[in-house]
Amino acid sequence: MSAYQQVYDPVAGSLGWTALLAALPLVTLFALLGGLRWQAWKASLVSLAVALAVAIWAYAMPAGQAVLAASEGAAFGLFPIIWIVLNALWIYKLTELTGWDAVLRRSSASFSGDQRIQAVIIAFCFGALLEALAGFGTPVAVSAVMLMAVGLRPLKAAAVSLVANTAPVAFGAIAIPITTLAKITGLDAGHLGAMVGRQTPFLALLVPLLLVFMVDGRRGLRQVWPLALVAGVAFAGGQFVSANYLSYEVADIVASFTGALAVLAMLRVWQPRQVLAAEARTPVIAGGAVSDEGTQAVLHRRQSGEGSALRAFAPYLVVVALFAVATAGPVKTWLDAHSGWAFAWPALHVTSASGQPLSSETFNLNVFNSGGTVLLLAGVATAILYGIRPRRALRAYGVTVRQFRWTIVTVMAVLALAYVMNLSGQTVTLGLFLAQTGALFAILSPVVGWLGVAVTGSDTSSNSLFGVLQLTAAQHTGISPYLLSAANTTGGIMGKMISPQNLAIAAAVVGMEGREGELFRRVVGWGAGLLVAACLLVYLQSTPVLSWAVVGR
Repeated sequence: MSAYQQVYDPVAGSLGWTALLAALPLVTLFALLGGLRWQAWKASLVSLAVALAVAIWAYAMPAGQAVLAASEGAAFGLFPIIWIVLNALWIYKLTELTGWDAVLRRSSASFSGDQRIQAVIIAFCFGALLEALAGFGTPVAVSAVMLMAVGLRPLKAAAVSLVANTAPVAFGAIAIPITTLAKITGLDAGHLGAMVGRQTPFLALLVPLLLVFMVDGRRGLRQVWPLALVAGVAFAGGQFVSANYLSYEVADIVASFTGALAVLAMLRVWQPRQVLAAEARTPVIAGGAVSDEGTQAVLHRRQSGEGSALRAFAPYLVVVALFAVATAGPVKTWLDAHSGWAFAWPALHVTSASGQPLSSETFNLNVFNSGGTVLLLAGVATAILYGIRPRRALRAYGVTVRQFRWTIVTVMAVLALAYVMNLSGQTVTLGLFLAQTGALFAILSPVVGWLGVAVTGSDTSSNSLFGVLQLTAAQHTGISPYLLSAANTTGGIMGKMISPQNLAIAAAVVGMEGREGELFRRVVGWGAGLLVAACLLVYLQSTPVLSWAVVGR
């Protein structure tokens, strides 16, 4: 099968006309999803077909290579992304099966019975800890189901989890996006981490306020803004100090704990005038079954919420503990050395415009250090802890897969689309087109990162894709390479909430498959607002107004 060398301006040698065609798959996807309200799996498949057509006819990519690129992307969607989310959802199904989700709801009310405060603690603080340790969709999947467990309506729980999963993304999975960016660009990782730590904290200040508004509108903001502000300031402070003076790899861990401790400390001396309590609702039972410990005990927990708080939180404590162990120095080193298998995707041969082979041709089947495998072990531990027999636990897993089937199609199709766009050169064309704006590129630099994450669903992938582009733009415009490279990461965090695979994950875990378009419309405005704020911040940092905040000055 013939190889393919990327070309970024195949349409009449014009970057502008080529960019117009390269944008078609994304325009199609978001128009079908947000405008025509198609189901995500249908919109994703049609957009994939458009991406293949552009790759084959506009970029002259051999059809066989285009299809192989799509197949590798689909495989990546299945592993590690679906592998993570299936196991996260399974854990929740086990708590639902045994009635411990009702106990979790009651126990969470012991910190505060106010849903607005619970959203800040669970989605913002606890979600940031999960992002720090795992990333790749885990925080959205876990925090969404926890928010449902404490009484939020499914759509609101999903939207809140998506918006909350912004500020911590840049330092997620032990700061893999920044480490990857440093390797791609050759810049110092510590300086990059410090620069990102001078951007994302400003956004972190806003996120808790947005969450409170999403849960309860203006009334919530009037009544709970002091606590939301304290959470944002504490989180932002922890992120800034850690990224600049401690270690950028643990910035989210430090920030999540400082944020949570600040909220709990404030609750000792302050409470909102009104409490927004959860509405009573009938829980959905996985497979219509109960656990093996007895029907009456399970029904009693579901109805009363009585039980051990420690046991109710145990599955999520196990998740944190296992991820902490898996990412500890010696254990992480051993797991990285025995992670699984890496191999070149069969018959896929694509080189960059300069003739260099692309790293994306290599597929990593890192089963043993995957976040999904850690969650699987946590699920097994949960089943043992709750006395669920293996057959019943497997039945719950089967229910999870059936519920998730269209989301699996969506995620695989979107990742296939991303790989086709990336390997054919469509995504680089879009980035190069935006980079033509010269000194004004500073204000558009975060948009490039946002575009990468919106397509791939990953800040790490976006940095791999556009890191060198940002470095090249910096060299041509005279803007600090650390500023533009960090802006790629910072801009990318807003793309996470509208990435179709993350929308599909959030919709699936709250039982709202097929309503991804509605969820998209719920969050796109918040993402756009935060992106504008990021663009303004980066632009000011490129001028004398805030140039003092740029590392290396």
